[in-house]
Amino acid sequence: MFSKLKQFKDMKDQAKHMEAELATVISEGEAAWGKVKVTVNGNRDMVGCIIDPSMTSDLSKLQEALCEAHKDAIKKMQFKLAKKVQEMGGLDMLKNLGG
Repeated sequence: MFSKLKQFKDMKDQAKHMEAELATVISEGEAAWGKVKVTVNGNRDMVGCIIDPSMTSDLSKLQEALCEAHKDAIKKMQFKLAKKVQEMGGLDMLKNLGG
């Protein structure tokens, strides 16, 4: 029973480590010909946003551009995350926790 609890704790620790590592991966997406830029980390948290002042005159276009920039950043992030997970040993590192 205690070995299962230890395995669970080890898996939880590895998940926390992986989450921290993925947070270091950064991706930038843009829209509206580069007038709106959004930066996200590997946990898909938005960590930055740059908006050209000319975009503030039309709220609906700004909202649309923000959504597009976010989608662009997430799309670019997929490739970076796959590479990062592979560098960290992929999902194989969890095999030993199965018991």
